Amino acid sequence: MENKILKQNDRLRKQIEFIMEIDKLKKVYRQTFLMDGSRKENDVEHSWHLAIMSILLSEHALQKDIDITRVIKMVLTHDIVEIDVGDTYCYDDILRKNCLEREKKAAERLFDMLPQDQALEFRGLWEEFEQRTTPEARFAAALDRFQPLLHNYITNGKSWKDHGISSCKVIERNKSISEGSLILWDYAQEIINDSIKKGYLSI
Repeated sequence: MENKILKQNDRLRKQIEFIMEIDKLKKVYRQTFLMDGSRKENDVEHSWHLAIMSILLSEHALQKDIDITRVIKMVLTHDIVEIDVGDTYCYDDILRKNCLEREKKAAERLFDMLPQDQALEFRGLWEEFEQRTTPEARFAAALDRFQPLLHNYITNGKSWKDHGISSCKVIERNKSISEGSLILWDYAQEIINDSIKKGYLSI
């Protein structure tokens, strides 16, 4: 990209190039349907939804003194790696086997586009989210699990039915919500149980 300002300012050039690169995330579609069931959501819509949920639901986090700004940063950056690897369906056991390795390579390429300090910050946020060793990461991950669960419930199990997902798989996948928020896990269990009763999920 030819530009006098960017030629003179390497930091700004790297930031602009990264901004241009992450626009590709808008083209990565997930298996989760919009709540009106009209189409599948893309990764940017998912990340935005999680950021708003982080603000709204922070009072329900298991640990009350979490850094909500850090949570928001994590949910906005955690799926950027999918620009390179695409969305891996959470219930696809085969694709998920080498998912982390592929995502690590993507994280290295994408975040290394940034100036070093920001590259380290973004990589750190991504790793923190994946490792779930902090209260902030556990809450962010809980929201990341809860959001598609709610979408599936509102859409009468549309994605679950499309993929033949059982309630056992949904429980196993989502039980870690309790590590970030007990009340959200209680609500999630109500959703799962009601979904079984209504035939959205098989037993």
